Amino acid sequence: MAEVTRDSIRAFKGHPLKPVEVPEWGGTVYIRVMPGTERDSFEAETYKLNGKSVELNRANFRARLLVRTLTDKDGRPLYHISDADELGQQPADILDKLATVASQANGMSPKDVEDLAKN
Repeated sequence: MAEVTRDSIRAFKGHPLKPVEVPEWGGTVYIRVMPGTERDSFEAETYKLNGKSVELNRANFRARLLVRTLTDKDGRPLYHISDADELGQQPADILDKLATVASQANGMSPKDVEDLAKN
């Protein structure tokens, strides 16, 4: 295997977008993998460390995740972070479906919460 260099890391443009059909919205949206800094920001507002326990901020969780990951086919965000409350007004079944894809695409699982508590 070839040696990884700073230039080869810079050349990586990210993972492919994941298309998700949303018939209720009339078509397809795309889910992206968040950059590391954005994932850290999302985790910081979602998981609050309290001593040795982790408190989960579930308020509008799905919409807060989706405003960071929903894009059009060209990877342009459909929402801004400040739009989470607006997006959160959509039906829960649609948000659940999309948040599941976004969580999987971004490597987020219940085990991640456990790992945060350990660290």
